[in-house]
Amino acid sequence: MTTTTPNDAGTHRMQGGTPARFPERASVLRPAIVIFAALTIVTGVLYPLATTGIAKVMFPFQASGSLIERDGKVVGSQLIGQAFTSPQYFWGRPSATGPMPYNASASGGSNLGPTNPALRDAAIARVEALRQADPGNTAQIPVDLVSASASGLDPHISPAAAHYQAPRVARLRALPLDKVNALIDAHTARPLVGILGEPVVNVLTLNLALDDARGK
Repeated sequence: MTTTTPNDAGTHRMQGGTPARFPERASVLRPAIVIFAALTIVTGVLYPLATTGIAKVMFPFQASGSLIERDGKVVGSQLIGQAFTSPQYFWGRPSATGPMPYNASASGGSNLGPTNPALRDAAIARVEALRQADPGNTAQIPVDLVSASASGLDPHISPAAAHYQAPRVARLRALPLDKVNALIDAHTARPLVGILGEPVVNVLTLNLALDDARGK
């Protein structure tokens, strides 16, 4: 016959291989539920509301997604690239997201290894597209114009990539090359404190500046 005997703490020890019962289980479960509910409210409701509210007050542009508006309409975000294909605009980095480029709901790279023939073929096709858009440009093509970023959403290109495209854009828009290069310099973001990061050019804001320059 199996029996249980109470110990000094009021619990029951197992005897004869039968699991002991714990009459004080409810007293342990109740504070656990209370702590779980409290943490859920604090970390899942109060903290997100507080951080969002502070961000809305102190950084309203960034907290709203860094959205850019023209004539009362949202034309894009400074944080997500767009697929510019017209030769009159600057082109951004290639995007490998599917089913369309710069798909923010499917961020990711191509995941093609360096020995994969598909990666080489994609780079060759991008080089050919750039050459066809500007046949007279024999300068070396910057690598970021033929290689997709890891996120597929990169809104920036290097200053070298922008200046490579400047002659094409200037010619097709009938703008002085110096003016187009000046726009590139004006929209180049410098590294933080001069050393953290690399200079980059936001393609969307640069193209919007081009449209504004055309109307002047």
